[in-house]
Amino acid sequence: PICPMPVELKCLSHTPLRGLNDPGADVVAAVDAALVAARAQVEAFDPELIVIFAPDHFNGLFYDLMPPFVLATAANGVGDYNSMAGPLSVPADLALDLAAAVLEEDVDLAISYRLQVDHGCTQTLEEVTGSLARYPVIPIIVNSVAPPLAPYRRVRKLGEAVGRYLARLEKRVLILGSGGLSHEPPVPVLADTHGSVRDFLIAGRNPTQEARAARQARTVAAGQIYGTADCGLTPLNPAWDRAVIDLLLAGDLDAMESFDIAEISRVAGRSAHEIRTWIAAFSALSAVGPYGGECNFYRPINEWIAGYGIVSAHGLGDPAATARNRAA
Repeated sequence: PICPMPVELKCLSHTPLRGLNDPGADVVAAVDAALVAARAQVEAFDPELIVIFAPDHFNGLFYDLMPPFVLATAANGVGDYNSMAGPLSVPADLALDLAAAVLEEDVDLAISYRLQVDHGCTQTLEEVTGSLARYPVIPIIVNSVAPPLAPYRRVRKLGEAVGRYLARLEKRVLILGSGGLSHEPPVPVLADTHGSVRDFLIAGRNPTQEARAARQARTVAAGQIYGTADCGLTPLNPAWDRAVIDLLLAGDLDAMESFDIAEISRVAGRSAHEIRTWIAAFSALSAVGPYGGECNFYRPINEWIAGYGIVSAHGLGDPAATARNRAA
């Protein structure tokens, strides 16, 4: 089906270390310029609805109940690291309607009426809109860091179900994917933990400011040595990053259905699975109709523990979107 109203997509990496462990000024300036261009494109598009696929980093979702996919009818940013805190502007009735449509397509989707979201969701919203509440937004959290993870074919099915719903809306819709690319920050694995760390992974909501500060300090320390011989975490993998971007822009979602979870963890880092938010976003756009797109920015940035990329796409029937994205 072809959507009667335009649908655009942007996928962005995020990093908790922005402003806390920055690379050289030239790199920061290049990223800033790319983000200014991305925000200008969003403002020119003026979306009537944003759907954002994002991960959670043990801030809103824990192992006391860890669903693979969660849609929020109300959400609040926790303000971790330097991210914005406060409520998102979630249209509850529309969110519930979307959830019902996804469930009708045999995709098991959990619902939250009071979801806490972290920098994995809010940083991208802030960077492309300047706010958490400027536009109506429906957050969909895709579990990307808490094994066992849903297979990639299920992520595609989720995205396609969302996209088919969006294709029926008479609204300008912006689809966001927040996460990736290759990276491995110091996130503990439940199977390797015990005591207070294990308790945190199971039910660690609403930590104290001291606990947040200690977590932030550990991540900053990891960023200061990431990519060196002193760091035991999986390094960035620019070749893998570019291969993933190429597959998405080529529309080769079939290849991504068979992505091997253990192999991605090995070659690109355990948190590289955040790329499933990009796959969900592109799958949603593909369900709306044929698309074209471009990579607006890519650079491996060890200081941010991020293969940092920005990618845009749009329906091929929307020449205005093509002009906007290529002007960046």
